[in-house]
Amino acid sequence: MTHTSTDIPLSSKAGGTDRRPGLLLGVVLAAQFMALLDNFIVNVAAPTIRTELDASGSGLQLVIAGYTISYAVLLITGSRIGELLGHRRAYLGGLAVFTAASLACGLAADTGQLIAFRLVQGAGAALMIPQVLSLIQRDFTGERRMPALGAYAAVLATGAASGQVAGGLLVAADLFGAGWRPVFLVNVPVGLALLVLGARVLPDDRPVAARRTRGLDLPGLVLLAGAVSLFTVPLVLGQEQDWPLWTWLSLGAAAVSFGSFLAYESRLARHGGVPLIAPRVLRIPGMGTAVVRIMAVMAVNAGFLFIFTLHFQGGLGHSALRTGLTFAPGALLFGAVGLTWRRYPARVQRRLIPAGFVLTALSTAAFGLVLRDGGDGGVWMYAAQLVMGAGLALGFSPTLTGALADVRKEDAADASGLLVTVTQLGQVIGVAVFGTLFLGQLDGPGPGASGEAAWACALALSGTAVLGAVAGLGRRRAAADGNAAGPGKALAEGKAQA
Repeated sequence: MTHTSTDIPLSSKAGGTDRRPGLLLGVVLAAQFMALLDNFIVNVAAPTIRTELDASGSGLQLVIAGYTISYAVLLITGSRIGELLGHRRAYLGGLAVFTAASLACGLAADTGQLIAFRLVQGAGAALMIPQVLSLIQRDFTGERRMPALGAYAAVLATGAASGQVAGGLLVAADLFGAGWRPVFLVNVPVGLALLVLGARVLPDDRPVAARRTRGLDLPGLVLLAGAVSLFTVPLVLGQEQDWPLWTWLSLGAAAVSFGSFLAYESRLARHGGVPLIAPRVLRIPGMGTAVVRIMAVMAVNAGFLFIFTLHFQGGLGHSALRTGLTFAPGALLFGAVGLTWRRYPARVQRRLIPAGFVLTALSTAAFGLVLRDGGDGGVWMYAAQLVMGAGLALGFSPTLTGALADVRKEDAADASGLLVTVTQLGQVIGVAVFGTLFLGQLDGPGPGASGEAAWACALALSGTAVLGAVAGLGRRRAAADGNAAGPGKALAEGKAQA
């Protein structure tokens, strides 16, 4: 997913696009795919990283979540930088940072270094990725736009599955005896090639002067980053340190910091400033429900992948490749359903979101149940995973589309930025909360103990999915029906994208 910007001015003609549209699209989507892949490829390598670097459970969680934390916090700012400096320069700058950080991750000597470089890598992605959809929207018009957006959607749909499989292949290959390091180093030649191609094919753009007045809202960025850090760090470190006083103080400070962020953003907007997230966006009907549901979907998805990767490799002794291939069917079905749900009849679309969460809750519990005794789950494990992939897609895609359906044009960038940031934060929370629960429930080695811990987590994941199903039930039926019908209406003209 990426931050969208629907109002992108031009001060000069994008000359390169007319001559080489296919190459331009390939360059920006390759970067999108690489960054998305990096969100999932490390999951499968996590047990190997833990062994070779002697990483603690909390250290491993920070390796996984560090990328997403900095990506989520800086995403909206990255979009704002693109408006200030031009999308071409922001894209190439972010790509350069991402590539250099990938090299540093691959050469990291200990867990602390790896966590630090992962944070930098996420910052590079936050600068690079918001420019991808902006460049597509700006440089592909008329009949060329639908195929370009279709290709963009396909990249999003296949990134998760590809990351799991690629991670398994690279770890299993153990190239040059490097173990887990190729999962990061593979980005280096790809990034360098994209830098060379991008410098040649991306059209030069100069932002309109009016856009430069928007600024970066650095105080808002600091408050948001503080709130996320104060919330995430104690969740990751608390269980291992037996929840000392500082963890509870940090969680309390996170609430205060988040409240301060909202108050500052409101005050800035009242005085004519441009906050990171316009407060009026939070008051859009259905936006609050969408935030809860999107966060629930992403927390379940990220927590599920993290927990069961540890169970398959640590508890059941599966190889990294087998683990990656195990997750592939569900991830592919997630992508397929996410691309085709718009074709369902309107009366069916109104029920997709709660039905998706119910399917997710049932299938997650079933997945944990068939693995509880320490076995491999057999065909029932795959069946549960397929249902879960479909359920997550039905809970996520219509929610995101419906939330943006009635947003005013001037609020489109802020609204999409809010929801994409929530998407990333949901993943951070999923890894931190459910990873902590799994490690806390794990009372010994072996498949039986790991299976019991995974079962406890599966029940917690199922309960989180139920939260998504009941979110918004208190709203008036008319408002709920209008919001649910929004996705089909909003995309009625864009079915060619699927």
